[in-house]
Amino acid sequence: MADSTLRRRMAWTALLRVFKPGTPGLGKRLGAIPRMIKATLKGEYDGGTRLALLAASAVYIISPIDAVPELFLLILGVVDDLAMATYFAGALLDETERFLEWEKQRDNVIPGHVVK
Repeated sequence: MADSTLRRRMAWTALLRVFKPGTPGLGKRLGAIPRMIKATLKGEYDGGTRLALLAASAVYIISPIDAVPELFLLILGVVDDLAMATYFAGALLDETERFLEWEKQRDNVIPGHVVK
């Protein structure tokens, strides 16, 4: 119970940070998702595990297999989807913020090879 409360609190904190002055807005974060996926697939960004967890949670939310428990345990079935959606939204907002910060720092690095 405490674990789900902590996740929910973290998700709300991430959502509130979107509207905090000086932080990337929702549009900028959503626009960063394709670049984040591309950089991860190219091996430039280390978000592979986090993106895999985000993908798994998205599949869980939209999975038709999850509809079976919802037929029998209506309230619990909906609550677990809401908890997963809250986790997904919070984690996505956190990861896009982390990616945008990485992009900003990366712009200061000149690509090339070290010559000895």
